[in-house]
Amino acid sequence: MTIKERYQHFIDYFSKHQPIAETELNYSNPYELLVAVILSAQCTDKRVNMVTKDLFERFPNANELAIADVEEVFEYIRSVSYPNNKAKHIVGMANMLVNDFNNVVPSEIDELQKMPGVGRKTANVIASVIYSKPAMAVDTHVFRVAERLGLTTNAKTPLAAEKQLVKYLPEEVIPIAHHWLILHGRYICVARKPKCDKCEITHFCKYYSKLK
Repeated sequence: MTIKERYQHFIDYFSKHQPIAETELNYSNPYELLVAVILSAQCTDKRVNMVTKDLFERFPNANELAIADVEEVFEYIRSVSYPNNKAKHIVGMANMLVNDFNNVVPSEIDELQKMPGVGRKTANVIASVIYSKPAMAVDTHVFRVAERLGLTTNAKTPLAAEKQLVKYLPEEVIPIAHHWLILHGRYICVARKPKCDKCEITHFCKYYSKLK
């Protein structure tokens, strides 16, 4: 099977069986999504959603968060991973959002990455989800699933995986393909023991073909 054929199988299956795929983070505006994605680094969406409910009630916009005491923010997010750093990051991000970006979450990857706590993955999520740009955010799920399926080959870093995925995926598919890979990795192609017996795409999965 050629790489192009594998990608076509991937697109055909998920377009039919999962035509709507969205982030599982709860948010109602770009500011909230940006905070949630920063908090989600090395943390589950479920856990993030548990803390953001009260966090957003207390700090409903960037103006409020920008003047927040970091220690108070920490108390709201203490159950997520690395709460000390993340508390500093989201307050710093809010400051920059208000003072440097006129309270408008930027759409450009380079601009987004200027803010504290915003790496390339987070920037790609915002560009993709909020602005529907052809940006492929590569987290641990995307990195793992893309390699197992054979969509990427010998990609040693998330950036390398991102470049391979963007090369072969049509631009209009990239935003939703990100969610296809994440959700498949979260519920079927899990890290320690993938649920191949429940998987419906083993017919083009490189990992599964090696198992046989």
